[in-house]
Amino acid sequence: MPPGAAAQHILQMGTGYIVSAALHAATTLGIADHLAAGSMTTADLAKAVGANEDALYRILRALAMVGIFAETGPRTFGLTPAATVLRSGVPGSVRELVTWLCDPFHFRVYAETLHSVKTGEPAGDRVVGMPVFEYLAKEPALSASFNNAMTAFSASLGHAVLEAYDFSGIGTVVDVAGGHGMLIASILQKCPGMQGILFDVDHVIAGARLGELGVKDRCRTASGDFFTAVPAGGDAYVLKHVIHDWDDDRAATILRNVRTALEGVPNGRVILVESVITPGNDPDFAKLLDLEMLVLPGGRERTAEDFRALFTRSGFHLTQIVPTTSPVSVIEARLSR
Repeated sequence: MPPGAAAQHILQMGTGYIVSAALHAATTLGIADHLAAGSMTTADLAKAVGANEDALYRILRALAMVGIFAETGPRTFGLTPAATVLRSGVPGSVRELVTWLCDPFHFRVYAETLHSVKTGEPAGDRVVGMPVFEYLAKEPALSASFNNAMTAFSASLGHAVLEAYDFSGIGTVVDVAGGHGMLIASILQKCPGMQGILFDVDHVIAGARLGELGVKDRCRTASGDFFTAVPAGGDAYVLKHVIHDWDDDRAATILRNVRTALEGVPNGRVILVESVITPGNDPDFAKLLDLEMLVLPGGRERTAEDFRALFTRSGFHLTQIVPTTSPVSVIEARLSR
């Protein structure tokens, strides 16, 4: 790579936070929804969203440079394929996820990344003075943003997970830290004879959408602390993007509690929906998500061998890793005898 191109590449990476800030502003204002019917001038957009016209133009011009929106005429913008998934309420929408990932809260935490690099400790704890999940419980607006993002992420992953993994034969599935219930609802919808238990902490369970999702008659809720115990009665325990929040010691505690709940259950299994880090230098979103885990909750993304070792120490044996068409895999383990 020529020196000039190398410098441009580094500068583009170094200013990534500027793009994130611009993306957060555009997403919060709902620009993509306003452009769903066609291109608009920034003057009309500014009136519609309550923004300064010139500032909005400069934000959209910068985002157009990286393929998010397109300037289709003088101070006039339309959607690009990338921008279409910033609309709300459409299949594949990432609006809620982007709102969470680009929230100013993240900027505060990532400003302390060097602390994590030097100590191995979460920068989030340093910024807010307590573990991040405790902080979320005290901040309703931020907690809602996080839970909405996880619900939207579950919706986007659900089809891929259900297409890749065979959930048939499970009598009762328990979704551990299942949020508002999007994933377990998707599983129950595909498997009409199955029962479910949605398990999470009180303030999250309060927002469960089981009735809205049409499975309330086959799924009950339970609340508690998965570091203490998980509900008994399941044949399979699903944990989507839960284990990656924790270091190996705390992840093993959660899995041992699942193992206790599965004791004596024929063909009992634990099913993780997680990213699996690939070797080498190829692009892999899991490697960036791993830094999110480093600085926020103090967890980590894992390789296949990492999962195998974690299961072994928790009383399970890894049986299969099933890739999906999404960024996650389905990782299954059975009880060790």
